[in-house]
Amino acid sequence: MADLEQEKPEKKRRPRRERDEAKVEKIDDGITSKVVHVNRVSKTVKGGKRFAFAALTVVGDGHGRVGFAHAKAKEVPDAMKKAEERARRKMIRVPMREGRTIHHDVKGHFGAGYVTLRVAPAGTGIIAGGPMRAVFEALGIQDVVAKCTGSSNPHNMVRATFAALEFLASPRTVANRRGKKVSEIVVRRDGAAAVAETAE
Repeated sequence: MADLEQEKPEKKRRPRRERDEAKVEKIDDGITSKVVHVNRVSKTVKGGKRFAFAALTVVGDGHGRVGFAHAKAKEVPDAMKKAEERARRKMIRVPMREGRTIHHDVKGHFGAGYVTLRVAPAGTGIIAGGPMRAVFEALGIQDVVAKCTGSSNPHNMVRATFAALEFLASPRTVANRRGKKVSEIVVRRDGAAAVAETAE
């Protein structure tokens, strides 16, 4: 038995530095994180007040996937880290036109916050408020015009923006759902002229 115990190969453990580098490689997957809002919150207890920090974070890969989350912790970096991890687990995919803008105009709301997103031609850029801009940058949209009405609370603005993004649909998705071809449901730019020619 003693000989068998001696013959067992010893497990070689990598140095701590190599293990840490491996962890960093797993986390670094091309997803960017943007902190939208940090707020200090307090809880009144028997001995006094306990202070903590709440962070609202938006994450995205810049190619049509985006997510957001809210988390609290005793320190700001911990709250940001928790929010980022939660946001990564709740990412959604948004269809984009030509990889730079949305397919169609859309509205969304959450609570008292209302947002309107409109298609924009190339070169327009992101015309939107702070919280909404963070969502579009993380998503990878380059041209969009957005307007927020009602509540200017960052949480309401972000949630209303995501509610609008969830309504977006690509022409291919709509065509498959309706059992038609994409060319049958996409309106041409010269649609008015085509209708006039048909009427004649």
